[in-house]
Amino acid sequence: MKLYFSPGACSLSPHIVLHELGLQAQTVKVDLANKTLQDGGDFRKVNPKGYVPVLQLDDGSVLTEGPAIVQYLADRKPESGLAPANGTLERYRLQEWLNFISTELHKQFSPLFNPQLPDAVKDAQKQRLQGRFDYLAQSLAGHDYLMGSSFTVADAYLFTVLSWCAYVGIELERWPVLQAYVQRVAQRPAVAATLQAERDAKKS
Repeated sequence: MKLYFSPGACSLSPHIVLHELGLQAQTVKVDLANKTLQDGGDFRKVNPKGYVPVLQLDDGSVLTEGPAIVQYLADRKPESGLAPANGTLERYRLQEWLNFISTELHKQFSPLFNPQLPDAVKDAQKQRLQGRFDYLAQSLAGHDYLMGSSFTVADAYLFTVLSWCAYVGIELERWPVLQAYVQRVAQRPAVAATLQAERDAKKS
């Protein structure tokens, strides 16, 4: 397998999942600004959408969109517990979280990274996110992870998105539950190893 990624982008989520599962995959760094690969190739030939993550399977098939990729990876090792079994209510709860993170958090961050948008627009986005964070804090109160006591692929995704707060001027101190959650996930060995790998990749 090959994971096309950009350090710190949403591809961090499947990168974490790969480490959690102990699955081997070649990682290929993508320059998202120029849509190029490390060897100068055109990334859009890999993914016409122009963004990461992309998972290329051993048979050459290409899978895009983070929530789909992390579920595919988790199903490679169902005994890991990173995703509940298909057909169970718990699996739909996982998909509920993945959709919430994707639409109500991830995409709400996008304008905050756009230098051309006025501050008033960004402030409105931050207000919108604060309401979502209030909901997250309530949901995580008394729980280690989104699904309870077990780490799942949804946590890999949420951790990734929350890590962007420091870059857009959102202080998580307002939500101690979320701040503790981020620290808890960051201490997982697989997560720490992934973060180090992405730091190393950023330097290369």
